[in-house]
Amino acid sequence: MEPAIVLSISFCAVLITITVYGIYTSFGPPSKQLSDPFEDHED
Repeated sequence: MEPAIVLSISFCAVLITITVYGIYTSFGPPSKQLSDPFEDHED
């Protein structure tokens, strides 16, 4: 395969992995441990 194709596929795979991990962290089971900074500093 061409090196440019391998590089672009690798870059896309890393980008998709980071996106899926971010969505999982934001909306999945680990989101229960997140705190809302606006609720922490109410007046």
